[in-house]
Amino acid sequence: MKTKNVLDLTDLSHKELLDVIRLADEIRKKPSDYADACRGRILATLFYEPSTRTQMSFQTAMLRLGGTIIGFDNPQNSSVAKGESLKDTITVVGGYTDIIAIRHPMEGTAAAAAMYSPVPVVNAGDGGHLHPTQTLTDVVTLHNELGRLDNLTIGLCGDLKNGRTVHSLIKTMSTFKGNKFILISTPELTIPQYIKDIINASECTYEEISSLAEAMPNLDVLYMTRIQRERFASEEEYQKQHDVFILDKDKLKAAKKTMKILHPLPRVDEITVEVDYDERAKYFEQTVYGMYGRMALIMTMLEKGEKEFPSRVMPTHPFRCNNPKCITVTEKYLPGVFREAGGDMLICKYCDGRRLI
Repeated sequence: MKTKNVLDLTDLSHKELLDVIRLADEIRKKPSDYADACRGRILATLFYEPSTRTQMSFQTAMLRLGGTIIGFDNPQNSSVAKGESLKDTITVVGGYTDIIAIRHPMEGTAAAAAMYSPVPVVNAGDGGHLHPTQTLTDVVTLHNELGRLDNLTIGLCGDLKNGRTVHSLIKTMSTFKGNKFILISTPELTIPQYIKDIINASECTYEEISSLAEAMPNLDVLYMTRIQRERFASEEEYQKQHDVFILDKDKLKAAKKTMKILHPLPRVDEITVEVDYDERAKYFEQTVYGMYGRMALIMTMLEKGEKEFPSRVMPTHPFRCNNPKCITVTEKYLPGVFREAGGDMLICKYCDGRRLI
């Protein structure tokens, strides 16, 4: 791999991504051939916010490869509760393990962790920013179910503003030619501008609409997401949005017979239970594909095997990120690192937040 860490699935080249997808398929077909692939290796799962599928999928993936796991699923059961910094936690855990998967409610945390880790870091979800291994799950599913990753019309429905799974999927799928994104949301939950900019810079297109029924006949893929209560400032704001989009049997009557329905899960009420029995529903199979995808990714990232403490990162500009959800807000020792985006615009290395000079 060209990169030590996977903070975003676009860290992988097309060839590397397709190699991981092919390896996942090989493991799925002959799992016994890989039962000792990570014997003697240790994965740390550091989950600072709740998770079922992602955490268990990582853990199961490592155990099926013959490795072992350490970590926590509640920061209150770790030294974080005593005030330990992310830097110190990552430096110590990196000394114990061979690879770290981290989930955190603040955006840009995985990028910050990678600055201090002697071992590879995988972003298992950073706030409403990105979720690359969910996207790996999605593309492994699409590759197996549709046979291609290009020239698809992909509907993404629900919380597109805070949906890190949506952001990661669009970033990756916009690197494949001919894809069209139908963005289905309320005006309050529309996709962030930086994601639109990514699509505009690609060979793909997008359309924004507010009707799931209107989009249905044209879709090759429908990616449903829940309205995320934990990303709202108040219960009142959540209640205004949470039941706007519901997929049921009646809406599916207008869909293609070959359309595939995906969902990163957990589901609340945005897909009715009756849809589970439709042959186009692939969200439970998707979770199994994801385990094999993570097995393939772990194996690929551990190929080099050596530990290397990173050199100190210096600030690029005398500014702080003004995104209130950026990890630099809580971990104040982090240097201000930005890339210039033309004119007076800077983009935060950690969270992709924008600020003017």
